[in-house]
Amino acid sequence: MSAEPVSPTPAEPLVVDSLGKHCPVPVIDLAQALPNVDVGAEILVLADDPGAKIDIPVWCRMKGQQLLGVDAAERGWAFRVRRTS
Repeated sequence: MSAEPVSPTPAEPLVVDSLGKHCPVPVIDLAQALPNVDVGAEILVLADDPGAKIDIPVWCRMKGQQLLGVDAAERGWAFRVRRTS
């Protein structure tokens, strides 16, 4: 049985700018961006709504996507998500 090939991760992640948007819009933006990247690619979601700190990790767990980390940004946070499926 062979594994399905995974495309290489691009050098630069797809950036989703959700700054200034309130919950649940950052999660909706992430969900809409997911089909635009290959499996294994990274999406960087910029958000400053405090709800995103809870919503994005929960969404990743529910949808089976990998949350690579949450970093403080100049404004809000940068959520690094890898598409797994």
